[in-house]
Amino acid sequence: MELKTKINAEDGKQDLLITREFDLPLELLFKAYAEPEIVAQWMGTKVLKLENKKHGSYQFETSDTKGNVVFRANGVIHDFVPNQKIIRTFEMENTPFGVQIEFLEFEQLTDDTSKLSMHVVYESNAKRDQMLQLPFAQGINMAHNRLQDILTKLK
Repeated sequence: MELKTKINAEDGKQDLLITREFDLPLELLFKAYAEPEIVAQWMGTKVLKLENKKHGSYQFETSDTKGNVVFRANGVIHDFVPNQKIIRTFEMENTPFGVQIEFLEFEQLTDDTSKLSMHVVYESNAKRDQMLQLPFAQGINMAHNRLQDILTKLK
């Protein structure tokens, strides 16, 4: 089955271009990244903090059934323009990947469809390639599919 979220990783570069078109109005797609309750649902994680403003920060955490933290991510929001863009850093704790910077752009295609474009820059080509060795494409597609399903119910 074809993956709906497209990942463009050019050889010799340290970035990724990720795009996905959604059957959602622009405002609803943006809410998926801005409202903690919705972020928690589609990402399958607890949102400990989400300060949607310039120089705000965020922290996400996922625990297993025994309460052990298995995933923690955090970052700083450098720019936040509702229904247009979010620029933020992203760091997964206790991993070798380091900090990356993410440029998220939200675009209205029609009244009922929109597009998310993510430009993700890694510290090095090696770090980017290391991330791509994981089931990264499948994971982001699964998350975006959940986002689409959850928000379709909210329309």
